Amino acid sequence: MPKEYRTIQEVSGPLMLVREVDEVKFNELGEIELANGERYRCRVLEINGTNVLVQLFESSAGINLANSKVRFLGRQMELGVSTDMLGRVFDGLGRPIDDGPELIPEKRMDINGRPMNPAARNYPQEFIQTGVSAIDGLNTLVRGQKLPIFSGSGLPHAQLAAQIARQAKVRGADEQFAVVFAAIGITFEESNYFVESFRSTGAIDRTVMFSNLANDPAIERIATPKMALTAAEFLAFEKGMHVLVIMTDITNYADALREVSAARKEVPGRRGYPGYMYTDLASIYERAGRQKGKEGSITMIPILTMPEDDKTHPIPDLTGYITEGQIILSRQLNRNGITPPIDVLPSLSRLKDKGIGDGKTRLDHSDTMNQLFSAYARGKDAKELMVILGEAALTEMDLLYANFADEFEKTYVSQGFETNRSIEETLDLGWKLLAILPRSELKRISDKLLDEYYGKV
Repeated sequence: MPKEYRTIQEVSGPLMLVREVDEVKFNELGEIELANGERYRCRVLEINGTNVLVQLFESSAGINLANSKVRFLGRQMELGVSTDMLGRVFDGLGRPIDDGPELIPEKRMDINGRPMNPAARNYPQEFIQTGVSAIDGLNTLVRGQKLPIFSGSGLPHAQLAAQIARQAKVRGADEQFAVVFAAIGITFEESNYFVESFRSTGAIDRTVMFSNLANDPAIERIATPKMALTAAEFLAFEKGMHVLVIMTDITNYADALREVSAARKEVPGRRGYPGYMYTDLASIYERAGRQKGKEGSITMIPILTMPEDDKTHPIPDLTGYITEGQIILSRQLNRNGITPPIDVLPSLSRLKDKGIGDGKTRLDHSDTMNQLFSAYARGKDAKELMVILGEAALTEMDLLYANFADEFEKTYVSQGFETNRSIEETLDLGWKLLAILPRSELKRISDKLLDEYYGKV
């Protein structure tokens, strides 16, 4: 039976100080019992001699210091995991909220996980098809990769997240695929949108969803991504599934970290965020990957809204250091009615070369990708010149490139949130667009491929 303590000294916001405590560990779970029998949960944040600072999961309102007692449970926060989690919706602490039965766990796992030994990692190299041309064709997602989406407030990242979760698949008949979707600090309407979107298309059957709402406590917000990754690790490394983890919105997670840090009166770092935010984010992102000797894999798409659309803000800045590239959503493209508004030029997938080519996508993928990037960049330059100097100042070739850029945005990037394109459809569409330009301009594609595809798709 855990030892009980009646030595609560003070409560300040979500924090509580308990004196004369022995043999507790950092992050250990505790339970506070009030005089009326009500129970609150907490976890150990700091140990200083026999003084222990704990953080409450619920509001501290109504706690009478003299009549309440605390017991520590001797374990960290755990998640009961089972393959029955697929098709279910949980709150940020792993409790079912979909009116379904309680889960009977196959085992219980510590949500903090264990860092993957770099020597035990396999290099990411298999293609994952999202059905979104701007990602599959130009910034390809590879199994085991971490590829964040950088968005801005009011941009349709929720629709893009739902689209990828519905459409994503690994190619290969016998591959098991699942999606773990973690919604962090979102509104009830957004949460409802995701659940209904998955249910209406049947995607819910292969999805585990964790939903943490904006009015839930900050501590739950911090636990949600760890809960999601624990479920993903179980499905990937114990059940041999290929798991895509989508998290939205990492900015809300970082804000919860800042809130807890401020309550602890820690010395703030950049913009008030704690100095350890880099290592904290790394402890989440680095749980994705492939392990030697294990069938499954975890691929991660964290989504974050950049405050004031600022790429140098600490959250996108630190995320960019840890992950392998980024997909950037553009406010200008969104204004122009391009959906999804993916700005392909500043976007980057550092592992795309590893997941494309013969046997993975198609032999022409690499050459056409480079040519599309090049032609679109030149077309954008031509359009900017047109704004400054007028159309009459442009050469015929510049006008062709400007026309290419417009068509590229309208047909290749803008496919709507319901269209699911196979990689073959995406590559064929790229060839159709390249046919706008004379063959002599396509200097990044081999003659052999031009003979096979140019003007014939």
